Amino acid sequence: MIVDWRSHERDGPNGFTGLHGVAFLGTEEIIAPLLKMKEWEINATDAMGRTALAWAAVRGHGEVIRILLQQKDINPNTADTQYYRTPLLWAVERGHEGVVKLLLEREDINPNIADTGYGRTPLLWAVERGYQRAVKLLLERQDTNPNTPDTESGRTPLLWAMERGHQGVVELLLERLDIDPNTANTQDNQTVLSWAAERGYEGVVKLYWNE
Repeated sequence: MIVDWRSHERDGPNGFTGLHGVAFLGTEEIIAPLLKMKEWEINATDAMGRTALAWAAVRGHGEVIRILLQQKDINPNTADTQYYRTPLLWAVERGHEGVVKLLLEREDINPNIADTGYGRTPLLWAVERGYQRAVKLLLERQDTNPNTPDTESGRTPLLWAMERGHQGVVELLLERLDIDPNTANTQDNQTVLSWAAERGYEGVVKLYWNE
């Protein structure tokens, strides 16, 4: 069953703390004094399993994110219980590239946690959507695995980039020495080159052969 998560976002946090509410609204002038009160646990989750950091990432509130990340006890990798999306994954999927940059500056961020709906990592979401800057930011992290396929179709980031015709993203992926260009998907056993050739992506095919 596919759940319309947009309806939950319109409603806002459910079972939330005051910290969740401020993060959702992005009221940056309130977040710092609220944190000093120490009334709510920084990693507390609402009914959907989202932290205040997750809501700020969903909504793209960069300054709130910055303030929250300064808190020593914050866990930036907490995934919600509804879709198993981390704050990084939400920021990437929504195209909030400034927030993506802030989160990736944390050494303890895990860039490889996939959601449960599609089995996509942050890199896969960025590639599929063609968010080139987010792809670049993720690939600059050496601990980002560029070869992890999704669980729905078995496509790697490179396969998704080829299938979507995102040539700039293909170029970024092929710059990684640890990229595997020969992995086939699990649906029909097609490789990167066969995907591109079948769909007439001549520029992508030429780029692949130049590699």
